[in-house]
Amino acid sequence: MSIRGVLRRVAGGLVHRGWAAIRAIGAVSPASPAGYRFRRLGEGAFLSFPLGAVFGEAWIEIGGHTLIGERVSISAGMGPGVDLGPDSIVRIGGSCSIGRGSHIVGHQSIDIGDHVFTGPYVYITDQNHVYDDPETPIGRQWPRNNPVVIGSGSWLGTGAIILPGTRIGRQCVVAGGAVVRGEFPDHSVIAGVPARVVRHYVPGDGWLPPHLGDAPARPAESPGPLGTGVEPAESLSPGIETSGSAYR
Repeated sequence: MSIRGVLRRVAGGLVHRGWAAIRAIGAVSPASPAGYRFRRLGEGAFLSFPLGAVFGEAWIEIGGHTLIGERVSISAGMGPGVDLGPDSIVRIGGSCSIGRGSHIVGHQSIDIGDHVFTGPYVYITDQNHVYDDPETPIGRQWPRNNPVVIGSGSWLGTGAIILPGTRIGRQCVVAGGAVVRGEFPDHSVIAGVPARVVRHYVPGDGWLPPHLGDAPARPAESPGPLGTGVEPAESLSPGIETSGSAYR
């Protein structure tokens, strides 16, 4: 190996070791100074470095042993330095795993249960723009809030979008790329744009399509949210992609 190759190898090793040290120092845990800004940061909780946009920590609760991936944005309110009242707004349960690049944007109430796992680039919000006034730019119309609940034990696939007013039951699967709005019962597989129940669990029979057994799927009946391109799907493929490790 040439001298240049040796130097390049040594420099590369130093860069990698230095970056690993920076990641370790920059991570947020209950013991780090940044951890004290949160309403609650449970024992063993960990926010990986580099962080995304994180503000409104005084209104954010994260349970014990929850892992937040790199570049995850978690925010409460429209911006830092705003008094949002006495109650927490974003609540993430214990032993969760939030995939890298995801966004959790809360203004009124987002409840994520225990043992909820997501793939990367999942978007969860309780606020949406409105377009009531056809003459006023949509971005200047005051948005509306609607609480979001995601039940314990659920899995959200890569790129899923959870919109305001959504209530997902326990032990549910949300397919990658689904645009979810409405109420969905426990033990559902939710897929599509707009999302609907495509499988549900029946004790003794297993996971069945919704026309077998009684599984009320209640997506929102109002028109799709702005910018989601929501149109009724004529059919759903039986092969639903729900994969996407949070850290691949």
